[in-house]
Amino acid sequence: MFGATYFSTSKTLPNGKSEDGITLLGQTIKYPTTAAFLLTPKAESNKSKTKAVDSIVNNIEVIIEEEEEDIFVEIKKKDTVPKIPNLSKIDTSKIQRISYPKNKDEFLSHLKTQLNASQCRIIHYGDSQIEGDRMSGYIRNKLQNLYGGNGPGFTPIAQVYDNISSVVIASKNWTRHATFDRTVKRFDHKKYGAYTTFSRFTPYYDIVADSINTDTLKIEKAKITVKPSVKTYRRMRKFTTIGFHYGNAQLPITIKVFANGTLIKEGILIADGEYHDFKIKLAQTPTELTFELEGKMSADFYGLTLDGDEGVLLDNVAMRGSAGTVFAGLNSKNFSQMYKELDPNILIFQYGGNAVPYVKDSLEVEQYVGYLKNHINWLRRKTNNASIIYIGPADMTTTENGQMKTYPLLPYLINKLQDMCKHNDIAYWNTYNAMGGENSMQYWVDQKLAASDYTHFSLSGTRIISELFFLSLYMDLTNK
Repeated sequence: MFGATYFSTSKTLPNGKSEDGITLLGQTIKYPTTAAFLLTPKAESNKSKTKAVDSIVNNIEVIIEEEEEDIFVEIKKKDTVPKIPNLSKIDTSKIQRISYPKNKDEFLSHLKTQLNASQCRIIHYGDSQIEGDRMSGYIRNKLQNLYGGNGPGFTPIAQVYDNISSVVIASKNWTRHATFDRTVKRFDHKKYGAYTTFSRFTPYYDIVADSINTDTLKIEKAKITVKPSVKTYRRMRKFTTIGFHYGNAQLPITIKVFANGTLIKEGILIADGEYHDFKIKLAQTPTELTFELEGKMSADFYGLTLDGDEGVLLDNVAMRGSAGTVFAGLNSKNFSQMYKELDPNILIFQYGGNAVPYVKDSLEVEQYVGYLKNHINWLRRKTNNASIIYIGPADMTTTENGQMKTYPLLPYLINKLQDMCKHNDIAYWNTYNAMGGENSMQYWVDQKLAASDYTHFSLSGTRIISELFFLSLYMDLTNK
């Protein structure tokens, strides 16, 4: 068997991967080469880059409790005392900087104006790397410390993963429906809203098309309880402006809202099929906010926004399994109505990782980036000149002839993403380079900064990569 390895050769496939095998009569039989059989060591990571990252990791403070964030020093600004990074403790030459379009100065000037406004809503769209508000939460906290603001922002009703920034307890009859969920059939109405998902407490029927006799329907009850999270940053534990976003209601639904057991608002939701926001304004954050709903048929509830009165409001929209190419297929009117109400000033996109294992060649990479560009621009046209920032995919490794290596087409994908951003007035931050580049994921896994799937960051790794992104943005905003 060992002798047969001498007849095996390695060839490059169209997707950039290599394959070992013995070719006979035009057919290739997979078989290890002599080097692979003798267990050639794992591919070396870029030691100089990972060493540089290591020096940053050892100096960046990533403790959640604010009083322990000794990397920060206090300065006076407006009526608050924000905390800013003390860059003297960090070798800033090793920070991966953000790439900007040709109009860098104009881009940053507009971005600063938006962040310094009385209110600035940011929507962070991404894949499973941002699930549970992990990365968004750290960025939100830093920006709220600098520019003011409170609250965790958007939270869905039917929860499918733990969220560190808010506590939402829903009655068991709530179901979740996401446009990016490939395991279920999408609704023909395509009204998934700005957060690409909604929750319901009854099944969906089109009363007219399905010839539903509403007299035969029973009244259903549903309940939602919201509490501040004790696991998150202090600023996110305070919210006094609540948005209860819904749409596509066909029948009236009564609603009662209780704060700490006291009824504070009640009414009937508008059953005209359009998007609406049932707003609640409080003097202080309740320890428990409860919604009680009754109706024969549920509306589509897009979720809650838990915000402060001013400053930075940042929504986390995690879309597990998505490559970011779902937006333009949504109902344009419904999406626009919700965007008009939310009025996002800054959009952050973080996609690409879910496309990496499936692109077979450079042409498919280019097609994917082209599709992504169209979807981003579809959203841009619905904003009031929002700034757009793209956080690129991290290093991802696959097994190739017994070795863990970066996916062959990942660097090419990153280059095309960066080119697309440059020519479409989008700022781009290279997560891949910030980690250390090719084969750096092995280093992050070894340091327990990434999971054993060699794709997702651990909680500690998420904090590190979030700090690296924020510091890069902060230095540009302050001309460091």
